Amino acid sequence: MTYLVLDVENTITVRDKRKFLDPFEPDNKLVLVGTLSPANTDSDIFNFGHNDHSKVVHKPKDLQIQLDNAEYLVGHHIVHDLLWLWACGFKYDGPVWDTMVAEHVLLKGVKKPLNLGACGERHQLSVIKDTFMSDQLKAGVSVADMQYDELVRYLKGDLVSTGQLMDSQKRLLELPENQSLKRVISLSNKVTLCIARIAYNGFAVDKDALENIKEEYHNEYTENQEFLQRMAQEVMGDTPVNLASPLQLSSLLYSRKPTNRMVWASLFEPRMSDTEYRKLRDANTEIIFRTRAVRCQNCHGKGKIRKVRKDGTFFKNETKCPICSGEGVRYVETNEKAGLGFIPPTKSWVTANGFSTDATTLTTLMHIAQRAGKEQSLRFLQALQRNNAVSTYLSTFVGGIERNCKKDGLLHVNLNQTTTSTARFSSSDPNMQNMPRFGTFPIKRAFTSRFKGGVVADLDFAQLEFRIAAFLSQDVLAIHEIETGFDVHSHTSKVITEAGEQTNRQQAKPHTFAPLYGATGFGRSPAVAAYYKHFIEKYKGIAAWHSQLAREALNVGTITTPSGRQYDFSHVIRKANGDPTHFTQIKNYPVQGFATGDIVPLVLVYLQDYMDTHNMQSYIVNSVHDSIVLDVHPDDITSIPQVLADINADLQSLIDEEWDLDFNVPLLVEGKIGKNWLDMEDIL
Repeated sequence: MTYLVLDVENTITVRDKRKFLDPFEPDNKLVLVGTLSPANTDSDIFNFGHNDHSKVVHKPKDLQIQLDNAEYLVGHHIVHDLLWLWACGFKYDGPVWDTMVAEHVLLKGVKKPLNLGACGERHQLSVIKDTFMSDQLKAGVSVADMQYDELVRYLKGDLVSTGQLMDSQKRLLELPENQSLKRVISLSNKVTLCIARIAYNGFAVDKDALENIKEEYHNEYTENQEFLQRMAQEVMGDTPVNLASPLQLSSLLYSRKPTNRMVWASLFEPRMSDTEYRKLRDANTEIIFRTRAVRCQNCHGKGKIRKVRKDGTFFKNETKCPICSGEGVRYVETNEKAGLGFIPPTKSWVTANGFSTDATTLTTLMHIAQRAGKEQSLRFLQALQRNNAVSTYLSTFVGGIERNCKKDGLLHVNLNQTTTSTARFSSSDPNMQNMPRFGTFPIKRAFTSRFKGGVVADLDFAQLEFRIAAFLSQDVLAIHEIETGFDVHSHTSKVITEAGEQTNRQQAKPHTFAPLYGATGFGRSPAVAAYYKHFIEKYKGIAAWHSQLAREALNVGTITTPSGRQYDFSHVIRKANGDPTHFTQIKNYPVQGFATGDIVPLVLVYLQDYMDTHNMQSYIVNSVHDSIVLDVHPDDITSIPQVLADINADLQSLIDEEWDLDFNVPLLVEGKIGKNWLDMEDIL
């Protein structure tokens, strides 16, 4: 096949100390495009925007001819190159080979740098990537102003390296141990083209709705913060408490603090018994007491004093009172114990600042407070956890959308195939994959259709990873429950409630499938731990499959999924209790990888082909875990139920044909549609 290696150089916009390399920034421009084919001994360079106008002018027709004649394009992170080509009016929708994606697959889940220079070193390529570009950018030189001949030399080097890297990758794929990765890379390259189209399409943002959501979050945060400060004063006394300080928050939660923080965390050995831990904990912490503010007698409550010289005269300027540190009051301990009085049970709760205050710990403490009937403590913890979440929503999501939404009103979603070890998509600017999955998330209301009269559709796999685990393990009970529509979330709620912790179906959802990934529930609550134990006892086939995976990792060093994707576990060893190290990853990678690293992308490719074949005017605008989001044109709205029906009708044969399987577990794609991404109704 005749391929064309391609790379682009473009200017970069820096805003708020962040770099934006995309073609949707109005001040960015295409500078050079380089191409290299097997038939040529030298690269072709197309000058579209270099400020040295004496150099070769751009030849768009010649570049388009090369694109038309190429049987496939080769690039390193080729999504970036495609976005620039399309934005500048060039046409290409053929196959691609992304050397970054191929490298990620060949690394088999092992995290290593994927930039072209690092890949070149691993493959011992003849062209070593130099630092010209990074040096110039650090010096503040625009790509359009860089010395032309040096920039061309740099670009040609990247083209040669990319071509050599592809050749090296293809040689590795011919090795017997890598044969199964060929079809993984083949599908992955098809997916690359899809996610490039998603980024190019963009997701419409209603900026007024986003501003309203931002204001609501700010108001909620302020109200919660006032409540938290009032409660902190109630339990701590008059001394101000900084809830953002892990040290001060730890003292408030546990009513004690380390006597010597310099040595505190080093006191606790990994194999220490719980009895030894408790003795050390009590011996090396001190109970804290409520304080009462009294007027400082040294400065008479002013916070400042005027020092006296040796001759008895006063200094001209006042200075901060050393007794009260300028506050005008001193805080005197009372005999009343301060804080909420929680007891950190094991050494795993120890941190450098005292004891753990992270999100998981706060959830555990809420369960403890609820069981003990400590309503005040429960309200405090709920407000604290909520404000931590709201702070993240404001900075990560609202802020991320505001920063990255372009002047065209679109957020060009940046999906990435090469970040996670399992090959599940990640995304950035903002990270759309980390949106809360259960309940409603108001920020989704800001995403809408670009079309007048258009809607947003969300096609979502039902319980995908559980169904994949059922298939991979061939657990008879799990398959039966899937086939009969058994309500697993209600069952989870029932088990946890009967174990002593009242839980409804919605609250139970995060726990239902957690044991698939090695979670035990210990450290959360006895009732939750009881459910996790129940899960393993109930689904004996899944438990046996986990043991099989452990043996495969220990004996073979590699786990292979039905898609042919491989995960390298050659670093795994057996622990004293017989379990392998990295057991959580061993359980997690095959399920998540086959479900959201293979099947969801396969359906993504199918859906894009379907929409093209049926001349639909709608766009795929995002994919989050096991869902695909569409911006639906008004003329396509009535077609969406049929699209969903066709996906479900073709799904099993699609999987069987792609990977030569007899997939015997029902999969179901459900659909919702609405004016925005939040307010949606089921597709009937």
